[in-house]
Amino acid sequence: MTPDLIYGVTGIAVFAIGLVGALCAQDRLRRVLALKLCSVGAGFLLVVGAWRVPPASPDPVPHALVITGIVVMVSATAVALALIRRLQSLEAEDDD
Repeated sequence: MTPDLIYGVTGIAVFAIGLVGALCAQDRLRRVLALKLCSVGAGFLLVVGAWRVPPASPDPVPHALVITGIVVMVSATAVALALIRRLQSLEAEDDD
């Protein structure tokens, strides 16, 4: 097995674990974390796809997409966590 195949299968496995978690989790926080895991797996696959044999230079476009995806996912995670916190406070007010 070549290293790129191992890394590719690992990226697919991480994405699949995150997808199953996002579809099956009941808790909102767990869903957000599972979607974060999907993002990591997808980024991993993009980096593996950009890898070339050492004399050749790697493709910079997937690397730039991964960096952009990390920034977007961090901000989306922050918004999702703020929304979860707000929903919990509204649910707590309804219970009173």
